[in-house]
Amino acid sequence: MQKSLHVAVLRFPGTNCEFDTQYAFEKLGHTTALIWHEEETLPQNIDLIVVPGGFSYGDYLRSGSIARFSPIMKAVIAYANNGGKVLGICNGFQILTEAGLLPGALKRNHNLHFISKHQNLSVINNNNAFFEPM
Repeated sequence: MQKSLHVAVLRFPGTNCEFDTQYAFEKLGHTTALIWHEEETLPQNIDLIVVPGGFSYGDYLRSGSIARFSPIMKAVIAYANNGGKVLGICNGFQILTEAGLLPGALKRNHNLHFISKHQNLSVINNNNAFFEPM
């Protein structure tokens, strides 16, 4: 049987799927806590931090560069640097990249327009912390 996780879901101005994320984890039997970006600490015994998507600080490239200065991000960076698991979804991925938790940088697409189409993905390597038993 899977262990119940304690999941912290971050909220920034403009995020729009924090409640969906919370709902999904709770439907899987996990406990969640919504954490406002102005908080400076995380709850004790967190197993996972999720930075959800949406339009935090705008719907454009590098809007995560503003969110990375939010007070909660110091705690998120410390948590990640101590081996904690952090998941960034959509704009949350951008925030984690801007905060230096993910390598590289995001760049604009070729035509500078939003593209919505199905993509085929392949799992090249599943040897990572998200596939390990918790």
